Amino acid sequence: MARTSFQGEIPKEQIEVCPVTDAQNVIAGKWKIIILWHLKETRRFGELQRLVPGISKGILTSQLRELEKDRMVIRKVYPEVPPKVEYSLTEAGKGFMPILESMGEWSKKYAFNRKKS
Repeated sequence: MARTSFQGEIPKEQIEVCPVTDAQNVIAGKWKIIILWHLKETRRFGELQRLVPGISKGILTSQLRELEKDRMVIRKVYPEVPPKVEYSLTEAGKGFMPILESMGEWSKKYAFNRKKS
């Protein structure tokens, strides 16, 4: 099955030439990396929404669905009223954690989010 992107199918040749293309497509979007970061622990939807200020309910839902489709996140629904839903990382998602931790260290080192002195 060919990998798809927001613009359509990713050409196989592109993935062969640049293997980060496929990974970039999985984590593309303003919120996915942040959501994955917070899923180091199993979380409920409302908890995720509180941890990611500025994200709407609809966007969080769609980002979680995409991460689930890409097998980075597991959604577990408990049969109770009101419904209880938890999100956690798959093995692929857990495998991505060292990369996120490295990105965090890199970001701290270069302090891109701080004003230059």
